[in-house]
Amino acid sequence: MGKPRDTTKYHFKVGNRVVHRGITNDLCRREREHQQNWANGHIEKIGNVTTREAALQWERDGGKS
Repeated sequence: MGKPRDTTKYHFKVGNRVVHRGITNDLCRREREHQQNWANGHIEKIGNVTTREAALQWERDGGKS
């Protein structure tokens, strides 16, 4: 059996500008946390839900789509 696909890659944007790239298993919680610093920001999900290992590799590669 393969590893669970439970991790989402995202960009946090204010307007059209990406201010943070990251991974999470709870987009709503993570968006609320970021909005404490950037009240007008929003999360943009990148790709499909993936394994934590693949998401960590994406993050190490600079969070590029």
